[in-house]
Amino acid sequence: MTSIVADDVAASPAAPPPSDRRRRSKLALRNTLVGWSFILPNFIGFAVLTLVPVITLFYMSFTNWNVFGKADWVGLANFQRLLGDGSFRIAVVNTLYYSALHIPLTIIVSLGLALLLNNKLRGIAFFRTAAFFPYITSIVAIAVVWNLLFSPDYGPINQILRFIGFENPPGWLTSAEWAMPAVVIVSTWRDMGYYMILFLAGLQTVPRELHEAARVDGANVFQRFVNVTLPCLRPTMFFVTVMLTINSFKIFDLILVMTDGGPGQSTLVLSQFIYRKGFEESQFGYASAAAVALFLMCIVVTIIQFFWNKRRSI
Repeated sequence: MTSIVADDVAASPAAPPPSDRRRRSKLALRNTLVGWSFILPNFIGFAVLTLVPVITLFYMSFTNWNVFGKADWVGLANFQRLLGDGSFRIAVVNTLYYSALHIPLTIIVSLGLALLLNNKLRGIAFFRTAAFFPYITSIVAIAVVWNLLFSPDYGPINQILRFIGFENPPGWLTSAEWAMPAVVIVSTWRDMGYYMILFLAGLQTVPRELHEAARVDGANVFQRFVNVTLPCLRPTMFFVTVMLTINSFKIFDLILVMTDGGPGQSTLVLSQFIYRKGFEESQFGYASAAAVALFLMCIVVTIIQFFWNKRRSI
């Protein structure tokens, strides 16, 4: 028995000396400090520019504040006022209308461009750059040029429509009925290059062996696209749909420059409603409540899209 205990004691590893433990603890502390030194600048920027303003926004939505005076706590009064505000309801409907047009149209156009520019063509780099160029062009320049193109009397678009037989072409930006479709056309033209790049990246991950196997089995181009390309693009499609939804809900700059919410309130969207109430009418508490409503809309739609995508992936 004594020999067995002695053998077990001899076989057990010896405890590291105190100097090794101190060296390891110093190394772990140094690694932790190095890690925090990389994380901290980004976290400080996120906290100062995003987290603190968002928390302040939620607080302000329950107050009545016009910047110059004291913020008076009003509870849910701002949200109750939103429910009875006709302009807010119009802005919500216009935002949903814009999103319902912009999201599918942009997906179709950008995916079509990606499929076209995914082939080996002469000058393919030039065409990809040309398709992406509108996305990095100034919003003001885009709006000014398209306002001229959409001019009811002298614009090239209506001139072409008259030439091909349309006697009464749309009034576009001067028409309450056609102003939003015109904005959707310009927005799609501007955004298609960015989402085309995302779809191109997704197409690069589709195994060529699957297309070859489908071609050997007799599948035509459309069948290969539906049964091979689209299933492989599901993660990319989900990401593009979520990003397009969020960007569509918060559309602001293009509408501000092109139509300023007009004619009437036909293109008034939630972001512009928030801007008017906050910076033009100095009702920052009420504008904050509208911003919280927009935030909740984006969160709800994103969660629905997430669970829908998860359900289809099972």
